[in-house]
Amino acid sequence: MGAIKGFMEFPRETPSPRPVADRLNDQKEVYQPFTDEQFRQQGARCMDCGVPFCQSESGCPLGNLIPEWNDMVFRDRWKDALDLLLKTNNFPEFTGRICPAPCEGACVLGITEPPVTIMNIEQAVSEKGFEMGWIQPNPPKKRTGKKVAVVGSGPAGLAAADQLNSVGHSVTVFEKDDRIGGLLMYGIPHFKLEKEVVKRRLKVMEGDGVEFKTNAHVGQNVSIDDLRKEYDALILCGGSQKPRDLTVEGRDLEGIHFAMEFLPQQNKRNEGDTIPEDVAISAKGKNVLIIGGGDTGSDCLGTSLRQGAKNVYQFELLPEPPKGRASSNPWPQWPMIYRVSSSHEEAEKEVRDFCVSTKKFSGENGHVKKVHAQKIQFGEKDPKTGRPKMEPVPSSDFELDVDLVLLAMGFVHPIHEGMLEQLGIKLDGRGNVWSDECKSTDIEGIFTAGDMTRGQSLVVWAIAEGREAARSVDEYLMGSTLLPHSQFLKT
Repeated sequence: MGAIKGFMEFPRETPSPRPVADRLNDQKEVYQPFTDEQFRQQGARCMDCGVPFCQSESGCPLGNLIPEWNDMVFRDRWKDALDLLLKTNNFPEFTGRICPAPCEGACVLGITEPPVTIMNIEQAVSEKGFEMGWIQPNPPKKRTGKKVAVVGSGPAGLAAADQLNSVGHSVTVFEKDDRIGGLLMYGIPHFKLEKEVVKRRLKVMEGDGVEFKTNAHVGQNVSIDDLRKEYDALILCGGSQKPRDLTVEGRDLEGIHFAMEFLPQQNKRNEGDTIPEDVAISAKGKNVLIIGGGDTGSDCLGTSLRQGAKNVYQFELLPEPPKGRASSNPWPQWPMIYRVSSSHEEAEKEVRDFCVSTKKFSGENGHVKKVHAQKIQFGEKDPKTGRPKMEPVPSSDFELDVDLVLLAMGFVHPIHEGMLEQLGIKLDGRGNVWSDECKSTDIEGIFTAGDMTRGQSLVVWAIAEGREAARSVDEYLMGSTLLPHSQFLKT
C-alpha cells in the first residue's frame, strides 16, 4: 500500500454525469471521463485491509484481487493491474459499468466512510487495456481436438466460451437472437452499456478462435440431438427468461407489455433496425406506468424518458428502503438502502410510489386507459412463512390514467418449452436447470451456468458461473484441468 493515509487524504469521488438535457437527447453512456490522476487518488483510498471483505463471497463473486490492483493503479502500473484483473474476470469492461458493486458494499472503509470506488477503477483498468492495445486476440497455440457447444451468448455463455477456448478447445456459441451478447446486447440500454463495448470484446473473442452463430435457436431451428452428436460437451447458458406476470383483471388489454418486450426494441433501433409498426412499442407522448422497482424498472424509466414520455409513474410493492443500513442489514452484507439511479435523476419529479398493489386495469376499445391500485402496509411476520403480512390500507384506493404499462417484476425461471423439454433435463424446485456443485446436469456431457441454473442474478455471478462450468467441462474432456475454480461456487 503506497499511500498509507490515502483514505484520509482523498474523499470518494466518482465520474460526473453528463447534463440531463444532453443525455436525454441521445443513447450514449451517462458518465463523463475521469483523469488518470483522479483514478490514482481513488486507488490510494484502498486500505490494504488485513481481511479484504471486498473480495469475499459477500463482496466479489469472482474473487477479484481488488486491493492489489487498486495499489497498482495508484502506482501507475496499469498493465500489471490489467493482467491481475483478467486472471479472475474475463470482462471487466462489462462489470465495471453494470455491476451494482457488492464489493463496495463490503468495503471495510465503508463501515465508517464512503467506500472505495472499486467499480470505476475496474472500468478504468479495462479501458486502459483497450486504449493501449494490451487487450488483443491471443489464440491458443494448440488445439485439443475437442468441440464444445455453448447455448446462449450472455455473460455466462461468453465467459465459459472464453475460458474453454483459452485451453485449446474449439468452441461454438449458439444465440437465438440476431446479434451476439444476450442481455448485454438486448437487455441493458445503451446509456448504461454502449454496444460498441460489447462488439469490441466479441471481436477479440472471434480473433481468439471462438465461433458465433446467430439466429440459431436450439430446440427450434437447431436440433439439440444434432448438437449432442456433433459436440463433445454442451453448456446451457440460456438465462432466466420467463417473466413474472401480473394476473389481474384487464391484463389482456393492449398496451400492457413485459419490460423485455420493450427494452430490446430500443436497442435494435439504436443499432439501425426498423421495428415493424404493428409490433412497435413506444412511450412517446404517453402516460407510462412501470410496475417493479429494480434495475429493469429503472432501465424502462430511462428509456421512456428518452423516447419522450408525457408522464412516467413507477409502482413498487415493497416499502421504501431506509437511507442508511438497518440494524438487520449489517456490514458486510449488501446494503439494502434507498438508491437513486441515473434514470431517476433524469425524471423531473420523483416517479416512485412504494407499497402499492395493482388491483386491475381498465380500458377503451381494447386498449389500457387506467390502472386501479391500492396502498398496502406490512404487519407482523407470518409464523409459517416468516414474511411480514401484507394488508391493504383502508380507503387508499386510487386510479391513474395510463396508455402504456411495462411489467418489470423480474423473472421466475428459464423457458421450459423447446430445448429443456426435449432434453427431459432435471429441474430444481424453482424451475431452474438442476446442477451439481461442478455445474454438471443430470445428463452426461451437458453442463449449465448462469441464470438458467442459478436463477435471476447479477452479471458478475453469471461470469463466475460460466468460468466454473468451463473448468468442469475441461476436466470432463481431458481428465484434468488447469482452469481455476470460481471459489464461491465450489464447496
